[in-house]
Amino acid sequence: MAPMPKKLTEAQIERYHRDGFVYPIDAFSAEQARRYRGAMEAFESAQGRELTRGHNFKPHLLFTWVDEIVHHPAVLDAVEDLIGSDIRLFHLSVWPKNAGDPAYVSWHQDATYFGLEPAVEVTAWVALTDASVEAGCMEVIPGSHKLGQLHHAEQSEAAHNLLSRGQTITAELDTSRTEFMPVRAGQFSLHHTYLVHNSRPNLSADRRIGLGLSYIPTSVRCASRTRLTAMLVRGTDRYRHFDDEPRPRVDFGAAEQAIHADAVARFRASNVEQTGRYASAVQ
Repeated sequence: MAPMPKKLTEAQIERYHRDGFVYPIDAFSAEQARRYRGAMEAFESAQGRELTRGHNFKPHLLFTWVDEIVHHPAVLDAVEDLIGSDIRLFHLSVWPKNAGDPAYVSWHQDATYFGLEPAVEVTAWVALTDASVEAGCMEVIPGSHKLGQLHHAEQSEAAHNLLSRGQTITAELDTSRTEFMPVRAGQFSLHHTYLVHNSRPNLSADRRIGLGLSYIPTSVRCASRTRLTAMLVRGTDRYRHFDDEPRPRVDFGAAEQAIHADAVARFRASNVEQTGRYASAVQ
């Protein structure tokens, strides 16, 4: 007999398996989301740079407030309902879009970058600000996760593409039945690693900020030659496919920065290898 769901309803679980996504799901209050946003923007102000492309990977290793979100019971309970109780955080990206900025994310599948076997990773997209259709929320093709891995190619001329290597699906897509996934600050969505999705520029009057938390069962391994790091966030790990990531003790401390630099370097090396498997990259 299957265990009772902790967070999702049976209907939400069914929709995830049928369509490849589910939303919106409540995590924390809008007031708490503003506090998280404030912590992020205070750091950006102090550093004189935004947490955008090139600086947006694995901030859970640097900041206690991101670590708090990663371990939030509402998020982990929903993820557990889909992939079981032994969970690692494989990756995390910050996705900010400034008001009126032309930045976008092209049609892609997360699996293209990860090289995970089996491909059962689930991404929790956690909103720190309202992500409306106007603000450039995620747009998805329902059921596209059942297509498996699709071919991607690098768009070297796509200056405003937030994807680090500009990888875009080359196959002809049926975009006549897409669905937008708007979420409010403090809410999140869940989507399958094979789900075809994108997001458009932010045409709203406020910044759009979201965190993409990539969770996997501990049984999953990475096909990369580079041994990667991942954080055990719930349960136990009997498989040891990844080196452990420690939780940050202080924000942006020297030890935290060293651990982060190593983890990101490994991930980037693997990222180049994995996108090469599924794409004809333009050098």
